[in-house]
Amino acid sequence: MSGASRVFPRYEVNAYVDYAGSDVYLYHKISNISLGGICLQTPTLEAVGTEVDVVVNFPDLDRQISLRGEVVWSNAEDPQDMGIRWVGMDGDTRVLLREFLDMMATRQTGESGPEPNEPIIENVD
Repeated sequence: MSGASRVFPRYEVNAYVDYAGSDVYLYHKISNISLGGICLQTPTLEAVGTEVDVVVNFPDLDRQISLRGEVVWSNAEDPQDMGIRWVGMDGDTRVLLREFLDMMATRQTGESGPEPNEPIIENVD
């Protein structure tokens, strides 16, 4: 998304995902995550448009969260990765994910993340 704006900031986290799409895949590294979706590294790419069930595991927090997403892009070249946009997220799940991201941001920077209703636009090079 060169030159584009992002609605949600992305966070690099020490976390991994398990996901189920056409099959079940365990323990894949998260490249970055936001309230809008996730980018993960995996040699087992799903087709664009595939709906997946994702469990994000935060080992530093000893917590996990279950989400539903749709694959919006995939990259078969190194590093093999794909982007998943969250779909059908209810308010409670959104609040929980925001709390996780805020905890991770606080651990990384010592500062808290954005206010719950604060609009965020991040420029991506």
